[in-house]
Amino acid sequence: MRKLPPLGALRAFEAAARRASFKHAADELHVTPTAISHQIRALEESLGVRLFERQTRKVRLTAAGHQLFPAVRDGLDGMERAVQAVQRSGRPQVATLTSTVAFMARRLAPLAGRFRAAHPDWTLRLDASDQIVDLDHDADAAIRYGSGSYPGLLVESLFRDRFAPVCSPALKLASMQDLKHATLIHFEWGAAARDDPRAPVWHRWLAQAGVEVADPQAGLRFTDEIHAVQATIAGQGVGLLSLTLVAEELASGALVQPFDLALESFRYDLVYSERAAERPATRLLRDWVRGVFAG
Repeated sequence: MRKLPPLGALRAFEAAARRASFKHAADELHVTPTAISHQIRALEESLGVRLFERQTRKVRLTAAGHQLFPAVRDGLDGMERAVQAVQRSGRPQVATLTSTVAFMARRLAPLAGRFRAAHPDWTLRLDASDQIVDLDHDADAAIRYGSGSYPGLLVESLFRDRFAPVCSPALKLASMQDLKHATLIHFEWGAAARDDPRAPVWHRWLAQAGVEVADPQAGLRFTDEIHAVQATIAGQGVGLLSLTLVAEELASGALVQPFDLALESFRYDLVYSERAAERPATRLLRDWVRGVFAG
């Protein structure tokens, strides 16, 4: 008969050790920080050793904690994989990929059929969200848009986005000076991105192009990037748009890029957690995304 502490106490210990925080462990396990503290204290008493050094805003493993943590982590990971394998055996296999609303609508949704054709035994679940999704529990992988820095996660760079003026060919934009009389279409970035020097906004593009317009903030403004794209396709003005998001329209001729000058912007990265790296769903998504977008 195995002599082991309660599973709940081991889960609390593993989460707190991995996150270096009782509070973050509590959030992950959907309990209170007090409950985590009690479970770990009971575990320490049963083992007769201290597992953590308590500090004001975080905790650190003691030597005994460092000795115990890898075995508990690996044991729980093995249990999770076994449970998932049993669950998959009794239901369809689902791979969940999350990304921003705009990238999902403009690039991933049109490609979903390719995944299904290549992997008929799998269901592809596409989760469109501009919020950060938990990649340990709520998705198998993500295509994220940003600086490329995602602490604690595994990151594979896909490509860097570029922005340039695009418009309907019906507008007959012949020179940069025509922009002085054109309706400029703006997407309103969030505060954090707007203050980033890589944020592609009209006044930055115009400054690099050496074009002066009466009011570079005037025109049509949208809080949703997809709406800015739709207005541009409809011929409502000239949009400073992601060349990634309008690649199909540029290829078909529905939109044109009158000027070569483009602003380098944020990165698209394939991101997943270390714990999820060997899931069949994550491996499948990783290979598929690489094949579609990398290079």
